[in-house]
Amino acid sequence: MATETGLFCFIADRLFQFPFIQQNDWLRALSDNAVHGIIGMWSWAIVIGLKKKNDFGEIILAGFLASVIDVDHFLLAGSLSLKDALNLPHRPFFHCSTLIPVVVLTLKFIMHLFRLKDSWCFLPWMLFISWTSHHVRDGIRHGLWICPFGKTSPLPYWLYVTITASLPHLCSFIMYLTGTREMMSIKHGIHIDV
Repeated sequence: MATETGLFCFIADRLFQFPFIQQNDWLRALSDNAVHGIIGMWSWAIVIGLKKKNDFGEIILAGFLASVIDVDHFLLAGSLSLKDALNLPHRPFFHCSTLIPVVVLTLKFIMHLFRLKDSWCFLPWMLFISWTSHHVRDGIRHGLWICPFGKTSPLPYWLYVTITASLPHLCSFIMYLTGTREMMSIKHGIHIDV
């Protein structure tokens, strides 16, 4: 599956470079956001193994989480204008990579506090995969914004593909070590392989 993920990234990014997409702001924004969503869905499908029909809902949610980050462009612009959203003075808040562990750990704490840890045990991991894949893909153009320390230089393309392809497997392994895989296996009614 890692090879397929890398191949998808390569093909999607090559299609994204077609002049008719690059010359149209709407096509460029929609294509970019769709690729974020598809990578988020694909990554989560690798984690859960897509064993049952109802797993599709989780996969759609992962894609939504990977795509919804870009709403912050419009929030920072204070407008629904795509032109305003694309011409911001600085990167919007949800594009701060430091936010990912803060939100994931806060979500895990809230779930523990309200005793939702069994039925929704996958949600922090899904959020982590979806948002990290979005940030890493944006990182090939803009680098990663590690606030308050600044930003990195743009990520080399090979590193983006490597991280995107290995992230679901790494996440799955850590979920195994923390016992989340076992809880998910019970939730899904099947054994989920690492």
